[in-house]
Amino acid sequence: MKLDSGTANAVHVRTLLILGASGDLTGRLLLPGLARLIASGRAPGITLAGAGAPGYSPELWGERVKTVCDAAMTGATDAGKAALGQITANTSYTELDVTAPGELARLVGSLEGPVALYFALPPAVSQRACEVLEPGELPESTLLVMEKPFGSNEESARELNRTLIRLVPEQNIHRVDHFLGKGTVFNILGLRFANRLLEPLFTAEHVAKIEIFYDEELALEGRAGYYDRAGALRDMIQSHLLQVLGLLTMNAPATLYERDVRDHLGSVLRATALAGTPQDSTRRARYTAGTSKGRAVPDYASESGVDAHARTETLAEVTLNIKNSRWAGVPFILRAGKALGRMRKEAIVTFRPVSHLPTGFKGTDEPTKLRIGFGPDTLELDLDVNGPGDLYTLDRVTLGAELNSPDLLPYGEVLLGVLSGDPTLSVRGDTAEECWRIVDPILAAWAANEVPIEEYAAGGNGPTGWETNCTLPPAQARA
Repeated sequence: MKLDSGTANAVHVRTLLILGASGDLTGRLLLPGLARLIASGRAPGITLAGAGAPGYSPELWGERVKTVCDAAMTGATDAGKAALGQITANTSYTELDVTAPGELARLVGSLEGPVALYFALPPAVSQRACEVLEPGELPESTLLVMEKPFGSNEESARELNRTLIRLVPEQNIHRVDHFLGKGTVFNILGLRFANRLLEPLFTAEHVAKIEIFYDEELALEGRAGYYDRAGALRDMIQSHLLQVLGLLTMNAPATLYERDVRDHLGSVLRATALAGTPQDSTRRARYTAGTSKGRAVPDYASESGVDAHARTETLAEVTLNIKNSRWAGVPFILRAGKALGRMRKEAIVTFRPVSHLPTGFKGTDEPTKLRIGFGPDTLELDLDVNGPGDLYTLDRVTLGAELNSPDLLPYGEVLLGVLSGDPTLSVRGDTAEECWRIVDPILAAWAANEVPIEEYAAGGNGPTGWETNCTLPPAQARA
């Protein structure tokens, strides 16, 4: 597997071909992200093409593209408006069976290259489309852009990697994760490695635990076709949250080039494993009827398209350890869920208590906490300070800041990396396999019903008792 150590040999894409042009992903996320990117002037000279199954037409595709591009005109520069107009005028649509031998390769060959081939399709269809392609059918400069989930377990991910690497070099395979947009990634890397105050503290000596939450107020929202086969563990933890964990815990790379960053990310994920057995280190639950965001939410098992007997979880929590000298013994709690009472999208670093607190201080003992918010990207530091009034009483204060917020939508940041041929923020093949290796034992235990599935009312905070997820070191007593 050849990996470029920088971006000097990057492929600069001329044509973006979206497979699954009529789908929800394309209309809801890809096209708006692309339009904002083009409006910003950072994707010059790109041609857009769509392809899909029978029943859709060039006219419908043209209208879809025009509607999104017209909406992006507001606030665009003159150059951006001109580029959006070119996209609308020059886009094309092809009716295509991607699983028919030869058809996809012929379409790619008819387009101006290099071509980025975006598989906005169900995973099984994407895999079949790649399997029918033969080595040498695609120009070597072609980029393959794959959506999650990448495989369904470690073995299937490995097999899919073998399929893809027959077609193009590894650096031309973009396994996209919109959590790995440049803004979020570089906020975390800059915070960790550019601050003398924080960098030495990210070790087991100083950190008691790290929690990564992605609690959503939204319920199923009509996504049963995908979600009921995935569940919270596959949908969020296996991909997104493990990538965030890797960024928070990896050692400092020598450079920000793709090989250095992805080598270090892969190294820390290889050291990551379940903290104990699935029975004592994982929890799962499913929402029942309730009210979320002011709307009545039916029991999950009653949602349209749901298999009530499948025991699909809508809330998952796992506790992991990283088996290296930096993080030995620190628990990492990853949690994701739907239809919860409060949206919480953040990583919380809880530091250990001070080794000695002078006798005489009073007040509630609270550990120092660093909170990193995702969407919007924020930073908060919870500290104990001498409060007003009784100077012996320590009160809690929070220092806060907004981190650099990107002007692009999440998929715009993803597409920026794709179109510039920079794979730094895509998931490398070995890392995709490692993420499945971490969760496969959990999935097996849950499939065997070795971990009970609990319940919580939609709009609540989860099952009773989930607020306590691990024991912290004893705090200093305060008089």
